[in-house]
Amino acid sequence: MKKKILILLGVVLIAGGLAYTLWGGLEQNLVYFVTPTELIQKGDAAIGNPVRLGGVVAEGSLHVTESEVNFQIADDHHRVSVVSHVTPPQMFQEGIGAVVEGALQKDKKFLAERLMVKHGNEYRPPEEGKMPQQIYQQLLKK
Repeated sequence: MKKKILILLGVVLIAGGLAYTLWGGLEQNLVYFVTPTELIQKGDAAIGNPVRLGGVVAEGSLHVTESEVNFQIADDHHRVSVVSHVTPPQMFQEGIGAVVEGALQKDKKFLAERLMVKHGNEYRPPEEGKMPQQIYQQLLKK
């Protein structure tokens, strides 16, 4: 009888550990981002808290200098001004989906420490005689 209880207890512990790993541990590894509307709705509570902000780089808002990148991330309703001192990815441009990591500052500008762009998940090798830069230009046209 004692052996059966120990086996049952072992099975319950293993099942509990597996359940935690699958549901509890997985939740911590999921990556979410907020939209400009969601960030603005948080009000002052959003200031200084690290977050990922996702949306589209607003047309006419991108200004790049040697030391910083300024642009606006937009959704259907709001825009958030973003400033970053990191080099943007090669495909970073107006009208493309982007996710930035950083925090909203007191002046309501989002200070981004990382810039990421949305890109298609289709891989196509270059056609015979085509240079990768030509493929990149075709992607920008889409």
